[in-house]
Amino acid sequence: MNSFTHDGTTIAYLDEGAGDPVVLVHGFASNKETNWVYPGWIKPLTEAGFRVIALDNRGHGASTKYYETERYHIPEMTKDVIALLDHLKIEKADLVGYSMGARISAYAAAHYPSRVRSATLGGMGINLTQSVSSGNRVAKALEAPSIADVTEPVGLSFRKFAEQTKSDLKALAALSYSHQRIVPREDAAKIRVPVLVVVGTKDDIAGSGPELAELIPGAKFVSLEDRDHMRTVGDAKFKKAVIEFLKERP
Repeated sequence: MNSFTHDGTTIAYLDEGAGDPVVLVHGFASNKETNWVYPGWIKPLTEAGFRVIALDNRGHGASTKYYETERYHIPEMTKDVIALLDHLKIEKADLVGYSMGARISAYAAAHYPSRVRSATLGGMGINLTQSVSSGNRVAKALEAPSIADVTEPVGLSFRKFAEQTKSDLKALAALSYSHQRIVPREDAAKIRVPVLVVVGTKDDIAGSGPELAELIPGAKFVSLEDRDHMRTVGDAKFKKAVIEFLKERP
């Protein structure tokens, strides 16, 4: 495993293959292995001729854990991705983000357009621009003494996932309390790099994919039949759509 440190934050990452660099940005309570390695993303991307880089976001995996909510605002998490590009001396990369990673990727595309060649926003529709009411419920579920004390359905699902990924529950709770995790509509509307939006038809977390694609000029939308928020990640059609998009973009 590789890692580097910037501004006191250590970021763990993997780096495989050769070609145009693609940075994979995982979702909440996940990590580079759970979100990308185990669902089989690395091999098809490297075989398609891309250099694949995947990081553990702060608060996740082997990267630095913080317990202050302000450390998890989207601008701060986006700086980690840009710092990773600087560390690897990469001028510009394609970003593929899932769920929370899609928020980070979209924010990067809006605020660091010279560093982003394209952005794939997976598992995130129009809720990318809206506060999700489940934030405090998830935080309280993560803070509960044990999973047996959690009865609220949304919080319970995230608590189960966080325990499966052996995540730092206290760090994730701090992140959940952050209400500055959205990408404002005006930021999404000013994105000018090529964008692909991918949402499953049974995803009740993402919000409308077509609505987000309509908001971002020139964005493409792909719908995955019968896929919910958890099952979209490893879908073969998702991988195929991303590779086709990367090969077609300028």
